[in-house]
Order: sequence, then structure tokens, then C-alpha cells
Amino acid sequence: MKIFIWISLIIIFLSMLGTLVRVFKGPSTPDRLIALDGIGVMLISIIALLSIVFDTIFFIDVILLIAIMSFIGTVSFSKFIEKGAIIDRDTHR
Repeated sequence: MKIFIWISLIIIFLSMLGTLVRVFKGPSTPDRLIALDGIGVMLISIIALLSIVFDTIFFIDVILLIAIMSFIGTVSFSKFIEKGAIIDRDTHR
């Protein structure tokens, strides 16, 4: 069972390197944003597999923190790409 987990870790790490190439070389900004979100998901899965390998639950807090930060970052970047600003300030009040 441990061999399968280590092989999975290696495959996920290699796919993370491939996605990192897309972040730097991406043809457009939305492609780079999707690649960053994919790296966040892969990082979460690597930490979850390491939590299984080391037989501990202490990494669960780290997984939740990375998931929340990844979601907030993706939403913020998406809004910035679409509107050019993250926070809309209504000056007509």
C-alpha cells in the first residue's frame, strides 16, 4: 500500500512540474490562473498523501488553510481579470 502512495506522490509531483510550465508559458492570463488553481489542488493532494504516509492528522489544518487560500486567490484573480479591480468602490452614495 505504501508503494502505491509513493508512486502517486511522484506522479502528482511530476504533473505539478508540468503545470508550473503552463503558469510561466501560458498563452493567456486565464490559462495561467487555471494552472495556479491546479497547482493548489495538487499541493493539497500531496499533503493529504503525506498525512497518510506519516499516519498523522496534523496536516489536516494545513490542507484546509491551503484550500481556503487557493479559493480566495482564484476568485480574486478572476475578478481582477474580468473587471480590473478586486474591490468595487461605489462613489455614487
